[in-house]
Amino acid sequence: DWFQPWPEDALLSVSKRFLGELDLGTPEQKEAVIGFMPYSFVAVNEASRLYIEQERRYNWTTPKSFLELISLFKSMLAKRREETNASIQRLSNGVTKLESTAGEVGQLEEELK
Repeated sequence: DWFQPWPEDALLSVSKRFLGELDLGTPEQKEAVIGFMPYSFVAVNEASRLYIEQERRYNWTTPKSFLELISLFKSMLAKRREETNASIQRLSNGVTKLESTAGEVGQLEEELK
């Protein structure tokens, strides 16, 4: 067997190393996200073990799989943040235009009186 499982504390250390510099909210939220990565990887390893027993098929998880999981999380987080910032900007522009239009309507009402 070429693929020996990593201990969960080693996975946690790698998770802290690669996710530690990200802004993940409060310190409690950050620790929860960092702690979830090893937990999910260990859960997949356990599910893979059951898959081998029940289906006689292999699903390999390697250290590279764990690094790819972290990389996928980081790229998805960046994409969602970009989408959210674009939505915030669009909403902000809309509110500014509504306020401007309300002011102009108020001026026109005063002129019509």
